[in-house]
Amino acid sequence: MSIGYETILRIRRIEEQANDFGFRFANAKNYSSSYGDRICLMPATDITLPIYSRDAEIFSGTLDEVDRFLRGVEWAREYDRMLKVSNHKVRVKKEQDVRNDTLLRALKAEAKKVVEIE
Repeated sequence: MSIGYETILRIRRIEEQANDFGFRFANAKNYSSSYGDRICLMPATDITLPIYSRDAEIFSGTLDEVDRFLRGVEWAREYDRMLKVSNHKVRVKKEQDVRNDTLLRALKAEAKKVVEIE
């Protein structure tokens, strides 16, 4: 199969948009190659999209399906912004709240283990 440069640019654009939303491209683990080329969106790092585990497959589909999914995410964020329900600043704060809660739970669990050992 050969692809043209326009397709390469489209892949790069979609991947950049996915990165902007905190995703990374990955190989879809739960699909066989008989389904064709599939792209999986996963959290980009341990700190992006903190309510998901790092290995969570958030979405999987063809390049066209991934593009539509990301456009839906973009639409939802813009809609929330227009309604003044949420914005980037609020989203960042809430994500940090989740990270803080996760860290606190881990520290409490570790402290409990230390107490049980003593």
